[in-house]
Amino acid sequence: MNLSQEQENLLTLCALRHEDHTLDWHLLARTSQSPAGLEALLNGDIPEESTAARRCLPILRGALAEGLDDARARAETELEAAEKAGAELVTVIDAHYPDNLRLVPNLPPFLFHRGPLQPTDARSVAVVGTRNATDIGLKRAARMARGLVEHDVAVFSGLAKGVDAAAHQATLDAQGRTVAVMGTGIAARIYPAENRPLADRILAEGGALLSQFWPTSPPAKWTFPRRNVVTSGATMGSVVIEASSTSGAKMQARIAAEHGKQVFLLRSLATAQPWARKMLDEHRATEVTDLDDVLQRLTTPERIHQASQQRIQLALAVL
Repeated sequence: MNLSQEQENLLTLCALRHEDHTLDWHLLARTSQSPAGLEALLNGDIPEESTAARRCLPILRGALAEGLDDARARAETELEAAEKAGAELVTVIDAHYPDNLRLVPNLPPFLFHRGPLQPTDARSVAVVGTRNATDIGLKRAARMARGLVEHDVAVFSGLAKGVDAAAHQATLDAQGRTVAVMGTGIAARIYPAENRPLADRILAEGGALLSQFWPTSPPAKWTFPRRNVVTSGATMGSVVIEASSTSGAKMQARIAAEHGKQVFLLRSLATAQPWARKMLDEHRATEVTDLDDVLQRLTTPERIHQASQQRIQLALAVL
């Protein structure tokens, strides 16, 4: 895998450790979107005034004092695993980093992906819900996915069983574009195992698998909530089909609202779940009775790209 010096430096910073502490990757992502920001980090400075920056500064300086060799070796090992898996890398330094994702504050510094990422992925919606979906919930997920495909909207989801799998499958059946955001590393085994054939089909039919983790990262309790952040951030909005008060899809609805993204809740969900009704009552979500309730609130990829470029300029201006 051929990397630029800037990409190598960013991955090395992500691999730094000091006294069993690592740096806040979101902080690294926010502050390294320009050559000057990346250089400041390598010199032991953090170009951001925040609680995260104050917490990370002694970790950064302590790790740099110990040297970069171990961190570079760790990053190189992960890159070799990604290359073996046929994955590609995109970082916040790169112009083709996903536009939607660049607009959120807790963006990841890098993404590994199998299958292509496309500029038109900016016009996308996440279709998510519980793993333990009802039959009607699975049908509603499939119907929503098919409707989005008919209007050239890419469908993102989390490759979990239940609603996620139904959304991916229906998108492929409709010859649409789908991206699976993984809760594991790109070189790790597909989780859950029952969705390995689905992952293979996504790749075979022009979709993509996407991961924000080190390529060899196994599934863990903390990886799936983190996955929800990217599933929300990489899209214009999230449609929640079915979700209990403890579901990860409920968490994604909250995260999407915090991101300033569109949150779409089916009327059937709002009727069944108090948390969904509360979000609607607080005007943090839109009730969905038909596909038009979603489509009329989407913008164009060009506008998203313009906003993304403005975010880069803002990062340059604060240095």
